[in-house]
Amino acid sequence: MIDCQDAMRQLWDYLDEELTEERMAAIREHLAVCQQCYPHYDFEQAFLKAIAAARREHRAPGALRLRIRAALREAGMAEA
Repeated sequence: MIDCQDAMRQLWDYLDEELTEERMAAIREHLAVCQQCYPHYDFEQAFLKAIAAARREHRAPGALRLRIRAALREAGMAEA
């Protein structure tokens, strides 16, 4: 089992499901029993859901999205 520091350090990767299945399971097990970490997880998960809902309601104009993608490509942070 992992400790609180490891669980919190990898919480965003866990929420984005970017960890190995083994690591996902370890954090899931930790959150299931840790009264200190679970509220952080619960808050962050609710935060991500609120951001997703707001994004659906308030989409950026197409021209702005194109400019952002172009800027990301120029900075080497997105595929061409």
